[in-house]
Amino acid sequence: MSTLTESRVRELLAGVVDPHTGIDLVASAAVRAVGVDGDRVAVEIALGYPAKSYHDRLAAEIKQHLEIDDDIAQATVSVTTRIVAHKVQDKLTPLPGVKNIIAVASGKGGVGKSTVAANLALALAAEGANVGVLDADIYGPSQPRMLGIEGRPESPDGRSIEPMVNHCVQVMSIGFLVGEDTPMIWRGPMVTQALTQLLNDTRWHDLDFLVIDLPPGTGDIQLTLAQRVPVAGAVIVTTPQDIALLDAKRGLQMFEKVSVPVLGIIENMATHVCSKCGHEEHVFGEGGGERMARQYHVPLLGSLPLDIRIREQADGGNPTVAAMPDSDIAARYREIARKAAAQLSLQAKNKAIGMPKIVIENT
Repeated sequence: MSTLTESRVRELLAGVVDPHTGIDLVASAAVRAVGVDGDRVAVEIALGYPAKSYHDRLAAEIKQHLEIDDDIAQATVSVTTRIVAHKVQDKLTPLPGVKNIIAVASGKGGVGKSTVAANLALALAAEGANVGVLDADIYGPSQPRMLGIEGRPESPDGRSIEPMVNHCVQVMSIGFLVGEDTPMIWRGPMVTQALTQLLNDTRWHDLDFLVIDLPPGTGDIQLTLAQRVPVAGAVIVTTPQDIALLDAKRGLQMFEKVSVPVLGIIENMATHVCSKCGHEEHVFGEGGGERMARQYHVPLLGSLPLDIRIREQADGGNPTVAAMPDSDIAARYREIARKAAAQLSLQAKNKAIGMPKIVIENT
């Protein structure tokens, strides 16, 4: 007669570590339900991050892990995703229609941050999330071109604007409102006001994640945005070379000062892949992102190559995740997206979401 209990099954599940969070399924509160019927077990896992391409693999791993136990003859495992809103900076409230804002930042320009932001958004969408992109680089908006969107957004009421959509991603940028060749000769306060309006006046529709492509640097504009925009987490993009890492560290410290958790570091242009022979080499140095991650105790979310196809596809309005969904590069972006969202899933939930507003009126 089987003596199998739910507590025993949970003990076994604690032996399965999620590679995206780095902790076991019980500790990450991913075990939603456990059922025991004699020597048969049913387990329901609910991940807190989008991972459509990983669900079946995780279910198979859990099933195999459980059925090794002599008391379990059969295990049925289901894996789903449930994304919730997470805590933002003190005194700020989440945007309507947006559960979580992820800021993509770099300390300096030229590290491929905007390309990474576009592909990160597409990767989150490919993994099953509802995603938007806000192009926060007022001086040099690039997301309209990278995401292949032309035209002007519509305003149904004269006050708010509808986001533009392509590749199943909602997008807003100052680039939709001014000509591509029009220089934005604005001082800092005007830029901050313009960005705040773009963020708040856009009618975002049920987003799990809004990816904000921040302008490079750590000046007044970036600090003001980090203080005013309800950000749930930030991602730092750098290249392996020492100069880029110095500036990336300043960007990371800026988010720490305004109490925004850094979800991890993305090392872009980690290696160069020759388009002729496929030879791969570290042209900008090696291991810089990993050393920075260790120094600041944050995850290295992944490394990306310097590949001509990434540039060509972004310039053509069809970023790599959409252009080559089955490629190794797209797989890297999707892995980075899962890890970033998984790190966010470990943060505290935002209790302001879902709470009813109680109004007392004299009648």
